[in-house]
Amino acid sequence: MVEDNMDIAGLRSGQRPIAIIGAGLIGCSWAALFAAAGREVRLFDTHADTRAAMDALWPQVKPALMALGLTEEAFVPRFVHAATLEAALDGVELVQENIPERLALKTALYTAMEPCLPADAIVATSSSGLKLSDLQTGWADPSRLIIAHPFNPPHLVPLVELYANDRTAADVLPRARAIYEAIGKVTITLKREVMGHVANRLQAALWREAISLVAEDVASVADVDTAVWAGPGLRWGVMGPHLLLNLGGGEGGLRAYCQQFRDSYHEWWDDLGTPKLTDDVIDRLVDGLGEEIDGRSYAEIREDRDARLIATLGALRGIARD
Repeated sequence: MVEDNMDIAGLRSGQRPIAIIGAGLIGCSWAALFAAAGREVRLFDTHADTRAAMDALWPQVKPALMALGLTEEAFVPRFVHAATLEAALDGVELVQENIPERLALKTALYTAMEPCLPADAIVATSSSGLKLSDLQTGWADPSRLIIAHPFNPPHLVPLVELYANDRTAADVLPRARAIYEAIGKVTITLKREVMGHVANRLQAALWREAISLVAEDVASVADVDTAVWAGPGLRWGVMGPHLLLNLGGGEGGLRAYCQQFRDSYHEWWDDLGTPKLTDDVIDRLVDGLGEEIDGRSYAEIREDRDARLIATLGALRGIARD
């Protein structure tokens, strides 16, 4: 399944390879998805256990990829473990960078990468919070670098948040979007730069109030989690908040909804909590989560999450989005 460095030219079959730089949890998940789409995937990581991690992950995620119609039982992925950064980047179309979220590490990597890249290669960082303008400081010519932030796990959750700025070449974002959408991803494009992009900011806002409800002894950790997945979270899985609340306004739509409920929302917003992750609050969350987990292992919880994601995605597959 996994091959060492070899004559790369002999492996090409019309589509150029994808490089995965940083093969941790996110990187290996990206690698599995690109490989399932028929791409040759080059992996490079300074950690010695990259091969073992990929060997272990592929059989774990293959059933999910099959269930989603992304691969078949007989399919053999083509992973190439590159011994050097230069070998990983040779001839690639896209580099998906996933190293730890530390600016100095990323800019140092980019400085090392730049001389090895094909002139038209796209470099997409999975960074969840760093700004593109800061990341561009690692480049002599930053025109090929974009933000392409996935949601974990990338091989299952469709979202990719894209961002480019005025220092990015005009062709890069459209080409990257086409690559991601060709492997089944759903893309959004940020109009301007903000910390945490879009989805993480939404997630942070919800989690802040979820923490406050526990810290203020309004509800248990388990009940707050249940309130999300069995209530609004179920609706959010099919539509975003603006479109849903448009339905909540009846034939009058979102305008009617806002006119009816704006005073209530103003009161709710004013009353929302502003908790901090102090040691006491963390202890309370962890203790409550222990009760919710009730002895299940990390692997069991992950398998439960993945099964529910696959079932949801499978159920929605036949319903076209406008």
